[in-house]
Amino acid sequence: MSDYSTKSAAGTHAAHLSKASSKPFKDERHVNPSPRTMGRPSIGGSGESGVLAPRKGGPPSPRQKKTKASQYDRFIPNRTAMDMASSQFNIARSDAPQPLDGSTIAYQETVANACGVSMNKRILTFKEEAPTSEKEDLRQVYSRPALKATASTSTKRRILNTPERVLDAPGLVDDYYLNLLDWSLGNMLAIGLDQSVYLWDATSGDVNSLCQLEGDAYISSVKWTADGTYLAVGTSEGDVQIWDAETQSKIRTMSGHQARVGVMSWETHTLSSGCRDGSIWNHDVRVANHKTAELVAHGGEVCGLTWRSDGALLASGGNDNLVNIWDARTTVPKFSKTQHTAAVKALAWSPWQLNLLASGGGSYDRHVHFWNTTTTARLNSIDTGSQVTSIQWSNEYRELVTSHGFPYNHLALWSYPSLTKIVDIPAHDTRVLHMAMSPDGQSVATAASDESLKFWRIFETRGKSARSGKGDVAGIVSASAGSSAGASGPGGSAAASALDISRPSYIR
Repeated sequence: MSDYSTKSAAGTHAAHLSKASSKPFKDERHVNPSPRTMGRPSIGGSGESGVLAPRKGGPPSPRQKKTKASQYDRFIPNRTAMDMASSQFNIARSDAPQPLDGSTIAYQETVANACGVSMNKRILTFKEEAPTSEKEDLRQVYSRPALKATASTSTKRRILNTPERVLDAPGLVDDYYLNLLDWSLGNMLAIGLDQSVYLWDATSGDVNSLCQLEGDAYISSVKWTADGTYLAVGTSEGDVQIWDAETQSKIRTMSGHQARVGVMSWETHTLSSGCRDGSIWNHDVRVANHKTAELVAHGGEVCGLTWRSDGALLASGGNDNLVNIWDARTTVPKFSKTQHTAAVKALAWSPWQLNLLASGGGSYDRHVHFWNTTTTARLNSIDTGSQVTSIQWSNEYRELVTSHGFPYNHLALWSYPSLTKIVDIPAHDTRVLHMAMSPDGQSVATAASDESLKFWRIFETRGKSARSGKGDVAGIVSASAGSSAGASGPGGSAAASALDISRPSYIR
């Protein structure tokens, strides 16, 4: 039985071997997978080793995309994108009072740019700013609307270098320190010729003699009130006379100065007069005791004097090369400027920036300085190359015109604040002593020691037609050619006939 059992077992084992040999061998990689094949799905499998089973190892698939942006648990600024210098500068200036005038803001921006600091950059930055392209966007270039052919010609501004009219001014005293010409709000031009004051009505062309001095006295200054009703006349004897232009009668005489009165300026009922002895008097023309204040700070003759439009400050210039700024409430200068190296006669406040003052020096200076009267800083300067006798700002444009004496005797037009010269106009044969602006702000009148009075169109108002009728300066003066003012001969007629731009009459 044991032998049979042994044989039976051996036969059974042989049968199993023969049956196994008839089947293909099973792939051992499926039975004992290698580490390299782990995580790969099996063909036709199920469960976690199937086709839809998620990956459990190895690097992420490039097909898988991030569905959410990086999240931060708190605000952490990107310090690589921060400008620490600009941040410290902006933090330091946050507690300082912010400037209101444009000149101070422009100065701060210039200093900040020079130091490489941005005044308006954010302090904290979360991420890098997008790079900016230095190339111009062609879509904007080619999508701009085309300009009309008539646009440039319709807005074109012509500045003639010939006067609109020339009148004789016999007896004009050749003295740099006097102020003998002024144009009123009522379109009346006053000029002092030796011992007389003449009024020329620019509306009708009539000329009248207002007053005549006696003895050796001569006219040293004239100045209209703001409304053009009264004219102040300064004399070489130190008197100040007040005249009614409509009735042509003298209202009163205010005496007291010990020398000639070379310059005057009105502020409502207060008349300030500058004397040759360096003093400035304030007169209240309403009361008998007219002298209300005496301002003493100049060591030479006062030849420039002008009130600011709001009446808060008075600017004075003298033969001592000083520019003094006075507060209306005190008799001590608010500050003085010594940058000029010659007498300062030309003074003018800007009509569109209250604290901007321009001052011009004489033959040994030839500079125009611009002052910020709030900060007392000098903003800029122009070397004109000639003696500066007068300055007039434009109400229509950001420009100013200066009149000059030796050596060129011309007018110069400047843009502001770039201070580039727009045009030079040869004006007179001798130095230009005085300049006054018309009430409409378009024309200026100049008087020179060649005893001529000329009218120039400098600041033509935008949109005005090239021709007008009754109110033209050319027509006005042509009508008065035979008046007692004595119109100039062929030169004046030629200048008038060359006009193609006219000035409308001023409406009071």
